[in-house]
Amino acid sequence: MASGTEIEQLINLLAKLPGLGPRSARRAALQLIKKKEALLLPLADAMAEAAEKVISCSICGNVDTVDPCAICASPRRDKSIICVVEEVGDLWALERSGVMGGLYHVLGGTLSALDGIGPDDLNVAGLVLRSEARQVKEVILAMNATVDGQTTAHYITDRVEHAEVKVTRLAHGVPVGGELDYLDDGTLAAALKARREF
Repeated sequence: MASGTEIEQLINLLAKLPGLGPRSARRAALQLIKKKEALLLPLADAMAEAAEKVISCSICGNVDTVDPCAICASPRRDKSIICVVEEVGDLWALERSGVMGGLYHVLGGTLSALDGIGPDDLNVAGLVLRSEARQVKEVILAMNATVDGQTTAHYITDRVEHAEVKVTRLAHGVPVGGELDYLDDGTLAAALKARREF
């Protein structure tokens, strides 16, 4: 490619982002360079500021510029409910829905024997401590419906069993607006098993 090493470095770094391959990274880099004043410089400033100020919440593992994060510090949150998620992106998705009024706990991944990720690699110990607090009544397991997600959910259930909290999980099955013909077998099976009275 006939470009300088700085441009190559920009493209290579962009290509490491989820959803961007080499082609998309080249297009994004070109767009940033074309609109240097409007995009590239403000983006560089925002990234530098984020790198300096963004930290992980010592309570839940969310990212914010304060510790504890705004969610943990909010007096309006229901402190009797902790929703356990795999990653911060899952927390953000639940927050966008506007239906979760409790607190969160970010594990930082899932148990995975294939990837060598065990219980000590996740923030499970912090969850166990939090679930033992007197005000906590329910732990919601909002794990992905994958083998690793379900393995992690079972492990957490065993770990918080003595804490005398109700452990629930998100419902799995047919999405709102979904058509049966387009669903995979696992989703249909989960929907049938979780059926309820109409």
